[in-house]
Amino acid sequence: MDKPQPIRNGFIEAIGNTPLIRLRKASEATGCEILGKAEFLNPGGSIKDRAAWWMIREAEKDGSLRPGGTIVEGTAGNTGIGIAHICNARGYDCVIYMPDNQSREKVEILETLGAEVRVVPTVPYANDMNYQKQADRYAQTHSDAVWVNQFDNRANRLAHYESTGPEIWSQTEGRIDTFVCSVGTGGTISGVSMFLRQQNPDIKIVLLDCIGSALYSFVTTGEAVLSEGSSITEGIGNARITDNLAGTEIDWAIQVSDQNMVDMVYRLLREEGWFFGSSTGINVFGAIEAAHALGPGHTIVTMLCDGGAKYRSSLYNREWLMAKGMQVP
Repeated sequence: MDKPQPIRNGFIEAIGNTPLIRLRKASEATGCEILGKAEFLNPGGSIKDRAAWWMIREAEKDGSLRPGGTIVEGTAGNTGIGIAHICNARGYDCVIYMPDNQSREKVEILETLGAEVRVVPTVPYANDMNYQKQADRYAQTHSDAVWVNQFDNRANRLAHYESTGPEIWSQTEGRIDTFVCSVGTGGTISGVSMFLRQQNPDIKIVLLDCIGSALYSFVTTGEAVLSEGSSITEGIGNARITDNLAGTEIDWAIQVSDQNMVDMVYRLLREEGWFFGSSTGINVFGAIEAAHALGPGHTIVTMLCDGGAKYRSSLYNREWLMAKGMQVP
């Protein structure tokens, strides 16, 4: 009988220590061990709970966030959900700016959690009306408010350096060859890779990118140039190199199409029973591609970022997918 887990004291202590799950079909098909870190089991439902807490924790430590204050963030949804949970647990108000290309379920969850949600038009980061810049300006006009700034706040990657990376190393007993990860803010891939490379410099780091982002170009050419097209994937991709991603040593990159992502999440659902979001589809597809490139016998770890329930109106809606030009599995 497995040793029982210790009692965790409240929401904060329930963050992290997620299991590592063998993806059976992917492992059998490639001859590799393909393992997914079950971040959807965090109490707020996604990998972003870690970054949300670390960023709030650091703001409490440096005194910029005081009791009864307001936390402001621009987010595609999951970071905001993690922040809203923690605000309730710690007694803060929460204001979230979100681009209007995200699923309605995320907005509804945030509102249910008590956050003030401001959905704004989706525009590039260079535009002053970008959701992140609007969040920054709002916080500057309120003396008790703190803008979390997940893209450039290095407490984001510190979360994964101090928690996710050590967990992966311990759970694999140091037997890991490659870490494969999609990128939005860059916090996960940078924090995890920094820790793993300190333990074993030979571990390969693979960045996964969606269409319409500049990160694949950055890894392969050294310049952040947007690829043609756009993606239906939420929370992944970027037009710039964030402070979290800057300086991260990446061995190679794989660009994943929307159709490959869609096919993968439906395969995981129908063949293995897993109900995941779009970034996880990119991660598992990329892990399989990396396994084919490396050959049998390797151990590859990726992230199972969040569940699929927040994407019922989009990724798991046949009419929506067809309207976006996707072939429905």
